[in-house]
Amino acid sequence: MRFTLPRDIYHGKGSIEVLKTFTGKKAMVCVGGGSMKRFGFLDKVVGYLKEAGMKVEVFEGIESDPSVDTVMKGADAMLKFEPDWIVAMGGGSPIDAAKAMWIKYEYPDTTFEDMCKVFGLPKLRRKAHFCAISSTSGTATEVTAFSIITDYKKGIKFPIADFEITPDVAIVDPALAETMPKKLVAHTGMDAITHAIEAYVSTAHCDYTDPLAIFAINMIQNDLVGSYNGDMAKRDSMHNAQCLAGMAFSNALLGIVHSMAHKTGAVFGDYGAHIIHGAANAMYLPKVIAFNAKNPEAKKRYGVIADHMKLGGKNDDEKVSLLIKTLRKMNDDLNIPHGIKNYGADSYPTEKGFVPEDVFLKRLPDIAKNAISDACTGSNPRQPTQKEMEELLKCCYYDTEVNF
Repeated sequence: MRFTLPRDIYHGKGSIEVLKTFTGKKAMVCVGGGSMKRFGFLDKVVGYLKEAGMKVEVFEGIESDPSVDTVMKGADAMLKFEPDWIVAMGGGSPIDAAKAMWIKYEYPDTTFEDMCKVFGLPKLRRKAHFCAISSTSGTATEVTAFSIITDYKKGIKFPIADFEITPDVAIVDPALAETMPKKLVAHTGMDAITHAIEAYVSTAHCDYTDPLAIFAINMIQNDLVGSYNGDMAKRDSMHNAQCLAGMAFSNALLGIVHSMAHKTGAVFGDYGAHIIHGAANAMYLPKVIAFNAKNPEAKKRYGVIADHMKLGGKNDDEKVSLLIKTLRKMNDDLNIPHGIKNYGADSYPTEKGFVPEDVFLKRLPDIAKNAISDACTGSNPRQPTQKEMEELLKCCYYDTEVNF
């Protein structure tokens, strides 16, 4: 077994200043849509790197749920500029995109299909080292061996998974997270608790990942709703909590909540329904817990989670039920719907969301098939059949009980 993290993790307010101590000749800064520029963080990062004596080029405009096309454009820019540091800042999207660009920069002949071979990448760091600076409190991609890239032609999100893309340096500066809009706090926070819970019950969990997962769950339970409601001390704490959850799942891997979220995120894009990753996780997590709890070992471990959360319950069945109830209450407190049919509605459950029922049902067999083949499915404690995955997705659409 292997446990891998960035060599250095700098944390606490003002920790981005460490960039001025980096040694190198050229740095490519990869950034998203504009919030980092608007709040002055991009200028600070560029300034610190220049203070370190580097030439700096910025690749900006990386979209949410970055595309294969964006990855190829960024890699081309790197091949022209030839950086020895890649510095990615922002939420999961720019950091994930920069990780994939890094692979293509180091190995220009690599195809996107090559990148998606699970734990099959060649050695990186022949040309550049990688620093990730997170501005959202959810994906934890600053400490993980994962990147999620969307192939919009197929309507599918593909995870790239390899310890080679674990960043060399992670900077977890809560000042950046304080700028998040409220909805982003909710979605990223539920992404983080999903990471921690899936890591704890994963078939690849170990003594090194369990404490990180449990501690993150406790922090998120205590701090997420308060962070959502504007408590900046809790917002700062959530930035650390999501990073701990990331350390856990990067090594313990994930489960079918993520498999389903990856395969439903972009597939309804033609109906204006891009299901945001954290919201998908929030909707699916209680259903998957009910499904996985039919596995005795998973049920026992969900019971341990409930005990650490001090939820009560006389036996594991009661504890699983209380855990599901608690997570559903968190969704209510964060204004996240419980089912796909209500996703995108201004008011639920009185209004329907973006995804029409007939469209969902027509695409269901393919979504289920793709979810089963997702890289996250292998470490789920209960392996679903095609029929079970279809039924589980239906429960997630209609918000009905999982009793199989």
